[in-house]
Amino acid sequence: MQEKSTLKEIEERFNNDVARFSNLETGQVTTLDASFNMQLIAESIATIYPKGSSVLDIGCGAGNYDVKLLEYVKPLDITLVDLSRPMLDKAKERVEAVNSGGNTRIFQGDFRRVDFPEQSFDVIIATAVLHHLRDNDDWRTAFAKLYSLLKPGGSIWIFDLIEQDTAALQDLIYTKRYGQYLTSLKDEAYRDHVFAYIEKEDSPRSLMYQLDLLKKTGFQHVDVLHKNLCFASFVGFK
Repeated sequence: MQEKSTLKEIEERFNNDVARFSNLETGQVTTLDASFNMQLIAESIATIYPKGSSVLDIGCGAGNYDVKLLEYVKPLDITLVDLSRPMLDKAKERVEAVNSGGNTRIFQGDFRRVDFPEQSFDVIIATAVLHHLRDNDDWRTAFAKLYSLLKPGGSIWIFDLIEQDTAALQDLIYTKRYGQYLTSLKDEAYRDHVFAYIEKEDSPRSLMYQLDLLKKTGFQHVDVLHKNLCFASFVGFK
């Protein structure tokens, strides 16, 4: 396996892609059911917390999920964390435009290193970010950190690239079926380009691995919202 991207390399890639990731249709075209999952998660959070909540969005990008959530419930106290300062600035601009009466804070850096008090948030949103974690210790440490930041009754909402635990199914679902989808967007060269940067930048884990880890970390209830091939959305309640 080739050497993975550093956090600095990931930051630099997203620094140069703010405009694209501010548009759901162009920013997440390689992600299956991106728009559907964003709406599903936003509506679900609003259903569980109809009177509002304190929200932490890690790897917030340009703030798509927060803007969508504010269509269902507002005002909100929203804390945005991302490696990319240009992404944070765009997210803050977009959130503040629709979050009248709410508070918006931004923090640049790795969410594992930002010093928040324990039990600070009702909701954590983690979309297309956890696949940047690396070995099992990294995953365990990150999940423990996120658990500690939630208030009792709080929840974490995850949508991400996943892998299959069975090699033959990984080959079918990711390499063949997802590969066909990417080819349909443009051509085989585009498919190979996407596969190459996933291999370089990402270290996804299976849905079952992450659900089990949520339970081992202390989450009392976990639930699957949606799965389509190598992408899934799910939730854990503290």
